[in-house]
Formats: sequence, C-alpha cells, structure tokens
Amino acid sequence: MPNEPMKEKEVTELLRDLVWLNAVIATELIQITENSSALLRKSPPPASCLRDHQLLRETALLIANRCRPGTALAEHLTKHQQDKST
Repeated sequence: MPNEPMKEKEVTELLRDLVWLNAVIATELIQITENSSALLRKSPPPASCLRDHQLLRETALLIANRCRPGTALAEHLTKHQQDKST
C-alpha cells in the first residue's frame, strides 16, 4: 500500500495539532478560572492556587512547544501574566 506512510504522517500531524490545541485550551481555562474566582471573591485567588496554576501553565506550554514549537502561546501566556500584575 503506497499510501500508508502518508496516512501515518497525516495521523501524526493531526495528533500533534490536537495535543497542541488541548494545551492552548487548558491554559485558557486556567485563566478563565482565575478571572472567575477573582470576580466572585472580589479579590485575587489564593496564592497557593496561583502557584499551582502557574505550574500547570508551564506544563501545558512545554507540551505545546514539544508539538508545535514557535507558536504565539508563550507570548500570549506572558501577556496574561503581565496584565495581572498591572
């Protein structure tokens, strides 16, 4: 079957795309959770949550960069962090 190697490459690329997209979704959900918590509490989330969320973001970014290096995700996450500190 001459088409099999191409199909395998397409499946591999699709899986990379899906893993990258899930990492993006994960980081955005973390941000939504923090924003919602801050609104409901009328204050920032607890420091322990912020630390845990930062570790989760870093892990998701590592995964995303492994699948799709050079995307704008790292810059986007940095902007989220800068927006919070101002």
